[in-house]
Amino acid sequence: MAKAIIDTLDETDIRILRCLQQNARLTIKEIAREVMLSSTPVFERIKRMEREGYIKRYVTVLDAEKLHKGFVVFCQVKLSTINKRYAEEFCETIKEIPEVTECYNISGKYDYLLKVHAPDMKYYQEFILNVLGQIPMLGSLESTFVMEEVKNDFGVAI
Repeated sequence: MAKAIIDTLDETDIRILRCLQQNARLTIKEIAREVMLSSTPVFERIKRMEREGYIKRYVTVLDAEKLHKGFVVFCQVKLSTINKRYAEEFCETIKEIPEVTECYNISGKYDYLLKVHAPDMKYYQEFILNVLGQIPMLGSLESTFVMEEVKNDFGVAI
C-alpha cells in the first residue's frame, strides 16, 4: 500500500472501499455490518472519501456482448505533430466519441491508446474511415483486435 494512502485512509476506510468496489449497490447498513461499525460512521466515511476524491463515481458494468458492442479494439494513435494545442484538441475530440470508452496518453512509438467498442469489423472499418480518420491532427494508427477478455476487474487493487 502506498504511503500517501496510509497517511489519509485507515484500514476501515480501505475495507469500505473494497466493499464498494465489489458491489456499489450495497446499502450503508450492509457495509457497516461487513466492516463492523454502525451505519452513521460508515455513511460519514463514505461522504468524506467522495469529497476527497477517493470515490470518483458509481457505475454499472454492462455486458458489451449482449449489447452488440463486444468487438473490442485497442487503437494506438500517433499525432501528426506533437504540441500542446494539437494534444488538447485531440483529447477534446476523443472525449466526444462514444465508441471510445478509454483513452490514455502513452509513451513510446505512439501518443495515445484508445479502447474502442464496436459491433463488428465492418463497423470498426467505417469508424476508422469516417470518425478517427477525420481528426485533422491524427498522423497514424495501429489497431489490435481483442480475441478474448481474460481479466477485467474494473477496479484498483487496495
